[in-house]
Amino acid sequence: MRIGCHGFVFSGSFDEKGIETAIEGVQRAGFDFIEMPLMDPFAFDEKLAGRLLADHGIEMTASLGLTAATDLSSEDAETVRRGEDLLTRAIDVVAAVGGTDLCGVIYSALQKYTAPASAAGRRNSAEALRRLGAYARQAGVQLSLEIVNRYETNVCNTAREGLAFLDEVDSDNVHLHLDTYHMNIEESGMYDPVLDAGDRLRYVHIGESHRGYLGSGSVDFDSLFRALHRTGYDGPVVFESFSSVVVDDQLTRSLAIWRNLWNDSDDLAAHANRFIRDGIRAVETIEMH
Repeated sequence: MRIGCHGFVFSGSFDEKGIETAIEGVQRAGFDFIEMPLMDPFAFDEKLAGRLLADHGIEMTASLGLTAATDLSSEDAETVRRGEDLLTRAIDVVAAVGGTDLCGVIYSALQKYTAPASAAGRRNSAEALRRLGAYARQAGVQLSLEIVNRYETNVCNTAREGLAFLDEVDSDNVHLHLDTYHMNIEESGMYDPVLDAGDRLRYVHIGESHRGYLGSGSVDFDSLFRALHRTGYDGPVVFESFSSVVVDDQLTRSLAIWRNLWNDSDDLAAHANRFIRDGIRAVETIEMH
C-alpha cells in the first residue's frame, strides 16, 4: 500500500507558497505521496507542483468536492455541464503531474440536502461520471467516489449504496472511496463494508471520529486494517485531518471546525504516518501466528 497525507494538514491555500509548504510537510513526515485538494483546478499551477513533487521525491493524487454551482446530481443541465468541465480540468491536472487518482465527492455537491436525490439527478450524475471515466482512462487517471455522511450528500452514504450507484455509472474506471470518519457515522462497523466493496475499493481515507490524533477517538482501526488485509487491498491510504490553525475562515466554516484538536502539523502527521504503517504491519504479522 502507498501511504499518503492530505494537503490540508499543512496548508489551507494552494498558491505557490501553499503548494510548497504542503509538499515539504508531507515529505518531511515520511509519507509516500500527497493528496492535493483541488479547490480551484483552473487556478492550480500543475507545472510548479510537478517540479516540487520531483524535487521532494513524492507523488500526488487529488481530491475535491463539488458545489451547488457544479453539482453533477442537479436536474439543471447547465449546472451538470459546469461540474463536468471542472472535473475534466481536475483530471488534466492530475495527469500533468504524473498522478493516477482523482477522488472525493465528485458526484454531487458537498453539502447538506433537504430531500433525497431525484431519479433524474442520479441519472445526470451517473451519465456524467460515465463520460468522465472514459476521459480519465485516456489520461491514465482513475476516479473514485468518496462515500460521505448524510450531512454532506444525499446520493450514497454507505459502501453498499456506493456500490449500487457504481452500477448505475457502469464504468470500470470509476471506483469506490471509503473514509473512516464517515464510515464511523453511517456504517455498522469497519470490517464488512471493506469486504462488501472488494476489488471495487480503490481509495481509503484514514480519519479519526473527531478529526484529531489517530487512536484518540472511537474509530475501530484494527478492524479496518484487518479487512484491508483480508481483501488484499493495495491502493492508496491517506491520512486526513483539519484544524483552523491551518485552514482559513471560509474552510473552517465549510468543514465545521468548531474546535481544534491539534495545533502542530508536523507532530500530527508524523504520528499518523507511524500509526497507519504500524497498524498495517501488525495485521500482516497475523499470518505468522
